Formats: sequence, C-alpha cells, structure tokens
Amino acid sequence: MTLKDAAVGQTVKVVRLTGTGPVKRRIMDMGITKGQTIYVRRVAPLGDPLEVTVRGYELSVRKADAQMVEVEEVA
Repeated sequence: MTLKDAAVGQTVKVVRLTGTGPVKRRIMDMGITKGQTIYVRRVAPLGDPLEVTVRGYELSVRKADAQMVEVEEVA
C-alpha cells in the first residue's frame, strides 16, 4: 500500500521510500523516513494534495510523491 492509498483519518507507518534522486530527497526533507508514523488529515477535493501530520508538523504532499512512499497500517 502507498501513502496515496491511505484513507483520511488513518495512521500509517512508512515501510520504504521508492523514489530516487531529488524526489526521494524532497520526501526525506519533509521528515518522511522509514519507520515514521504519518496521520492522514485530509485529501483535497480533487485528490491532490494530501494533507498529513508528520512529527507534529502539518504538511501537504503531492499525489505523485505520496505514490513513492510505501506504508503499512498501524493497528
């Protein structure tokens, strides 16, 4: 499952980043790294961007970037 597929109100844990180069660096600069928990707060009406909470910060993540973050659901 990817971050793009996560539902609003769901908390997920990052398993792996599949992006490369500057895209991966941009994702990591947002604090999205392996093992980090992410709470999906809201999805824009057209599905882009996703608004998430990571490490206490509220961020907007593009759908294309969210597709490169593999996650698993936190019980």
